[in-house]
Parts: sequence; C-alpha cells; structure tokens
Amino acid sequence: MQFLYHPEAGKPRLELEGDAYRYLFKVRRLRADSPLHLRNLTDDILYTYRTKTLDRRRATLRLESEQSLRIAPKRTLHLGWCQIDPKTVEKALPTLNEIGVSRITFFPCQRSQRSFRPDFERLHRILINSSQQCGRSALMQLREAESLEAFLAQEPEAMLLDFSPRPLACDGGDSLTLVVGCEGGLTETERERFDKERIVGLATPMILRSESAACAAAARFLLG
Repeated sequence: MQFLYHPEAGKPRLELEGDAYRYLFKVRRLRADSPLHLRNLTDDILYTYRTKTLDRRRATLRLESEQSLRIAPKRTLHLGWCQIDPKTVEKALPTLNEIGVSRITFFPCQRSQRSFRPDFERLHRILINSSQQCGRSALMQLREAESLEAFLAQEPEAMLLDFSPRPLACDGGDSLTLVVGCEGGLTETERERFDKERIVGLATPMILRSESAACAAAARFLLG
C-alpha cells in the first residue's frame, strides 16, 4: 500500500478506527513509531503522520510533514463507455485506474441492457482501494449521461473505437475522448453519428470484449 486514504488528511490531528485501524495495526502490525502516509485524493499532497496515542479500538495521529507529490499520467483520457454488466465494470476499473484514465462517463446505447446502472458508491470505494495500491494521487471522475446523443452533445470531438483500419494513435495529442461500445458494439445508426475520421481501431484481428477494448485503448494512448 502506497498510502492510506482519509477524507480529512491534512488536518493536524486525525483519529483512525474501524477498518483502517484494524488493517494497519492488526493485520499489518504497524509499529506505533512508524511514519504513516495519507492522502485525501482531492489535492496532490502526501501527508506524513505519526501515531500519538494507540489503544485497542483507535489511534490518534499527529501530522508531521507534507509533500507536494503528484502521481498522474501525462495525458488525459476520457472514456465514454456504453453500459455493460456492472460486475464487469467493477473488475476492469482497477486496471483502468492504474493505467491512468482520467474520467469515465457511462451511458446506455441501443444494445445496452437497460437494467444495468452503475453503482457509483461501490465504484468509488474500488477506486480508493486501487489508488492506495498504485499510488495515484487523484481519484478518477465518474459520470453518467442519458444517452450517446447527450454524451456527444457535451463531447462533440469524441472518437469511436470500432473496427477501423485507421489506428488509434498513441501520439495524437495530450487529451482524448473515446467512446467504447457495449457487447455487440454500436448499431449502424449510432456509428453514423461519427465522421469516418473519428472512428479508430486497434491493431488486432481478434474481437475484443467491451472491457478488454477499454483497457487496451487506454494502455495504447496513455502508456504507448
């Protein structure tokens, strides 16, 4: 674990109890005099605390120092993701977070199952746990749009990841908004909303699942 998330990290004094206390002092058996790094995931500051008091249920921490330390990708990727099974999203989300996706907006497409809706509270917890492990200093943003049309109204320059001989470039600028379809892809009517120049593909003859395509595209643009 690179740091511990606490929404009030930065205050001169904090109390730890519950799961965070049990994990640090019962599971990891952290020594009372060991430094403890915390982030609030809203700024780029890494806060270092030390334990002031410790009992069987809680620990009181004292702020010792702080350091501006931004851990983030150099590029910005916004995924517009057609709704798929939330369980599948939950499995892929830590990978997308580690790769460095900045934002995901979920919306239904014509082939989406309308009963699927993202559980943002659960996804938020997954992102916190992932960021604690990989060191990312700011949480990925999660949003929801009513439809593909509504999303494109907000992001008119968005590109579509689809079967296309035009490759997704890894040197095409510092920011990208990319639409990834659900299982079965977009319908022809939905594809027509994108100019041919804004439809790109990946260099593979295989058919990728929605989550595989999202991860591959993110890695191509952010890590390529």
